[in-house]
Amino acid sequence: METSVIATSARIGEGTTIGYFCVIEAGAILGRGCRLGHHVVVRAGTIIGAEVQVGDHSVLGAAPMRSASSAPRPVDADAALHVGDRCMIGTGVVLYRGCTLGEQVMVADLATVREQVTVGRRTIIGRGAAVENACIVGSFCKLETNAYVTAYSTLEDHVFVAPGVLTSNDNFVGRTRERFKHYGGVIARRGARIGVGAVILPGKEIGEDALIAAGSVVTRNVPARQVWARNPARYFRDVPAAQLLENQDGRP
Repeated sequence: METSVIATSARIGEGTTIGYFCVIEAGAILGRGCRLGHHVVVRAGTIIGAEVQVGDHSVLGAAPMRSASSAPRPVDADAALHVGDRCMIGTGVVLYRGCTLGEQVMVADLATVREQVTVGRRTIIGRGAAVENACIVGSFCKLETNAYVTAYSTLEDHVFVAPGVLTSNDNFVGRTRERFKHYGGVIARRGARIGVGAVILPGKEIGEDALIAAGSVVTRNVPARQVWARNPARYFRDVPAAQLLENQDGRP
């Protein structure tokens, strides 16, 4: 009895192992030495690099869904998912078409990365985290458990997002068509850190090496190298020199 379905046009690299009840659709490419768990679905055209691990029940290359009330931004329906070499994909992960993961990215169990997202190398996307569509996430970032990165956001390299952080891109909270003209995600510059449970409002920028304290609500742009705290967040002190990214030993 066949336990997996693999399209004849799919290309499977040497040494790749495939678990029970997997589906690999037409034109998908898996590099050498990959390991797929059980019940994995690899959609048509998906490109997976070498030595990639994929946990059970994950879907790679899912098609985006759009409702009639979604903000009208164009989507390239033909764009493929690209997964870089030596990535680690957990159990129950959904990666959408048009997403690109750099080398050695880890996406933990139950996380979701939407379409038109790019993720730089060696970034970690934690358990249950969600990165919405049209985001840019840099290299060496850490997005911890249940972090939510709203659509159209940019996180530069070495950004840290603690568990339970929430971001928003809609000042109109889903009402009136005027909102379609003003969508804007958050921007976190290189080395910015956002503490557990913080809330970042639409379009706000967190400067390079700035730190947002736990539970803060950011309603204004935060200058570089400052600590902001409270609700609404305001200046607390400067980031100590020892905490600056440039002073960390062995920083890639």
